Amino acid sequence: MDRKYWIWFSKIKKLTCVQKEKLLNKYGTIENIWNLDVKKLKNETMLSDEEINAIVDKIAREKLEQYEYYMEKNNIKMINIMDDEYPEKLKNIYDKPIVLFTKGNTELLKNISVAMVGCRDCTNYGKKIAQKLAYDLAKENICIVSGLAKGIDKFSHIGALEAKGKTIAVIGNGLDYVYPFENKDLYERIIKNNGLIVTEYIIGTKPEKLNFPARNRIISALSNAVVVVEAKVKSGSLITAEFGLEYGKEILAVPGNIDNLNSQGTNLLIKDGACVVTNYKDVLNSVKW
Repeated sequence: MDRKYWIWFSKIKKLTCVQKEKLLNKYGTIENIWNLDVKKLKNETMLSDEEINAIVDKIAREKLEQYEYYMEKNNIKMINIMDDEYPEKLKNIYDKPIVLFTKGNTELLKNISVAMVGCRDCTNYGKKIAQKLAYDLAKENICIVSGLAKGIDKFSHIGALEAKGKTIAVIGNGLDYVYPFENKDLYERIIKNNGLIVTEYIIGTKPEKLNFPARNRIISALSNAVVVVEAKVKSGSLITAEFGLEYGKEILAVPGNIDNLNSQGTNLLIKDGACVVTNYKDVLNSVKW
């Protein structure tokens, strides 16, 4: 029964992670939140009418067993914020995900990890560097965390897999979607090779644009350091690096051609104090493990 409540809670899009955590702290258990009525919520919380209506919405409480069935059939595991298995690295961030949905080896959530991110439309240089750097770090028993996107993410995961190492893909949609679809084989290869796919989004959640900046905070939080391989000045990769700074992670960047747009973001990071990465030893020597 407890599982059903967490599925329901994860479906409430009108509430932020921070609001959900405040409700859990106030009422103690997920079942207590399930049993709240409109009057109690109005008297005891600062929630808007729209947010309260989302909590008590009867339609949102229907057919939850279908979610349970799909998750069981497809080996999707749910880890909630009150579980012992919930990752320590996520516990100290302000807007921690309340529920994680996973496929694969959840033991990797405890592993020493490095986030590797960069341009979707990467250059051949970026592809080569990402794959080699991920390979070498994975050989050192460091888990590579990335976002399963095109470009640098993809080749970072591939590098780790080629080293027979560990990798985690954090995605911005439910585990019933593969996005981008061209990475379906990589998605399956990660799971087959003892890796992990993780998301905070319930099945049925499509890869909407706003999901990806939120996804990036999890990539940063799960990692001991963030390495940006290629990035434009305005990019999701720099958002990931900003989250990393906020969380006290070491930020590292691969320098690139000053005439290439894909290097402007990484070169800017270096000017602002990020550690320069020319090989995997730079990562090993710069990070306080």
